[in-house]
Amino acid sequence: MKYMLLKTYNPASNCDTPITEWSPEEIQAHIDFQRILGEELAKSGELVDAQGLAGPEQALLVSSDGRSAPVVTDGPFPETKEFLAGYWLVDVDSPQRALEIAAKASEGPGPGGKPIGEYIEVRAVMGAPATE
Repeated sequence: MKYMLLKTYNPASNCDTPITEWSPEEIQAHIDFQRILGEELAKSGELVDAQGLAGPEQALLVSSDGRSAPVVTDGPFPETKEFLAGYWLVDVDSPQRALEIAAKASEGPGPGGKPIGEYIEVRAVMGAPATE
């Protein structure tokens, strides 16, 4: 079963300090935690992909009616207080295992090295309907 675990930067259960206000050492410790988690998942054979994403100031929104030229709107989006920061795509034996990985990801360190308890969204990857 494949699951996407979505990491957002928003207030977490144990930390409401935006990452932009963390020290460089705190940011590096958080990145190191994410890298080690990815290595563990790769070693177990559960990791399909994991990527960090550019911030919202680099985001583009695209819409199209299929008839005229697409409309592309660029950032920044200053009203955004939370944003998608990255994801893990895992292939696991059970929904429970996906939740265990999300819980581990939630423990990433923040200011002072304390686990921030960030919210990790867990979503099953839907398969395409069977075709005849």
